[in-house]
Amino acid sequence: MKKFLAALVCVLLVGGCTTTTDDRPELQDPLFVDTATGLLRGSEVGGTRQYLGVRYAQPPIGDLRWALPVAAPDTDDVVDATSFGARCPQGAGPDVQTDEDCLFLNVTVPSGAGDGRLPVVVWWHGGGFTSGAGSDYDATRFAEQGNVIVVTVNYRLGMLGYLGLPGLEGSGNFGLADQLLALKWANDNAEAFGGDPDNVTVMGESAGGMSACAALGSPAAEGLVDKAIIQSGSCLIDWPAGTLYPGLPELTPYAPLAESEATGSAIADTLSCTDDQLRCLRELPVEKVVEQSSSFGNGLAYGTDLLPTDPADAVRNGRTLPIPVIMGGNADEHRSFVGGALLADPTSVTDETYGSLVQQAFGTRAGEVEQRYPRSGFDSAALAWSTLVTDAAWSCPMLNTSALLSTNADVWSYEFADETAPDVSGVSATGLAQGAAHATDLPYTFDLNGSDLLTGPGQKELASKMIDAWSEFARSGNPGDAWPKTTDASGPVLEFGNPDAAVGNYHDAHQCSFW
Repeated sequence: MKKFLAALVCVLLVGGCTTTTDDRPELQDPLFVDTATGLLRGSEVGGTRQYLGVRYAQPPIGDLRWALPVAAPDTDDVVDATSFGARCPQGAGPDVQTDEDCLFLNVTVPSGAGDGRLPVVVWWHGGGFTSGAGSDYDATRFAEQGNVIVVTVNYRLGMLGYLGLPGLEGSGNFGLADQLLALKWANDNAEAFGGDPDNVTVMGESAGGMSACAALGSPAAEGLVDKAIIQSGSCLIDWPAGTLYPGLPELTPYAPLAESEATGSAIADTLSCTDDQLRCLRELPVEKVVEQSSSFGNGLAYGTDLLPTDPADAVRNGRTLPIPVIMGGNADEHRSFVGGALLADPTSVTDETYGSLVQQAFGTRAGEVEQRYPRSGFDSAALAWSTLVTDAAWSCPMLNTSALLSTNADVWSYEFADETAPDVSGVSATGLAQGAAHATDLPYTFDLNGSDLLTGPGQKELASKMIDAWSEFARSGNPGDAWPKTTDASGPVLEFGNPDAAVGNYHDAHQCSFW
């Protein structure tokens, strides 16, 4: 359809478009691909061709720091695409990354692609809106087995990605704007790689999933995305006070623009930028900016051009794109966060603090919540607390989001439930049983940092099932007949366990009637 519309414009506006034949010898080599941002020279990896470190936007430096991204210019130059681009600024101490010229993406193409019909999957990584990079996710296995093109994306993080200031265009949404521009690049260049620009799926996990869910309500996403896979990132996620981390206030992934602007102005003041705050902040060393990243982990601003309304309200009110969606999460999501809290402070979640944590989070409901999740019913306070918060903040909001989206689109819900999954977050170091904690599903579709972590019994078989379902959904809009659609707040939900995948009693298992 997009190709047809372009041809129609040529006929109606200019009386036809002239086509020329590009006879450069490089184009006879399958490792060269002619794109809008250069003639890319890639490499063969396994059964794929890979194009790494592809620039999709101009460097966001100088006056482009805290500006909406500007597409990389067209060029006929040969571009080496055999190594990753820089990670966006993040981290601290000796691990800090400071290169702001970071708006790159990576394309993994199954060998033999070229008929212009392969589905395209665009991956938005997680990391709490403050860390991560597309290069962390090796898509070789996903692309090869699924016969799909996978695009992994860098986007601005922390203060560089989500600063809001009064009067600043793009306030609170620079990271989302980057993601959407990368999505447009994937649409514009899909055919060059053998992909179908009318069959593009956005897929994200955690912060990337929350961004993908938000994009369902963004006017800027219309025409760019045909399907969505949202992992551990539903629009209705809501962490009561102290649940995301002890001591923090109630949080959601989305904040009103006024709040984003107030936070940005207050932080500018602490950095001695009181007059002409934007100019002053742009002149700061990037290291000073990265130090403030933790204040921008609540994500996206709404009441903006990109997000006119709160994504949660967009879902509730049916103002989302009517496209097929896979939505899901992990059975023990919050164990990763409780594990992190215990690593930082072993006294944060204990028998002594459990009651006060419940009281802070749920106020007048604390008594009935504690009756539902009594400390005595679990092996430890940490297990009780993580189970409670998984149900209240993650699992039941996910199912509610799926149910609401299903009123105007086809939706399939899932739960990743392999309790033997690789411990990617280090939860077990605290003594808390890891289970299917947050992010433990990632090694089943990607090799993290190029490493195959699936060494346990049944793990590769489960990974194969997940890739088959994800890629079939990207191809046809249906993950398979064995997976029933979600129809209401009771489900159904497909459980990806080890070794079996089957519909389980998700609604009752997570006490969603109570929540």
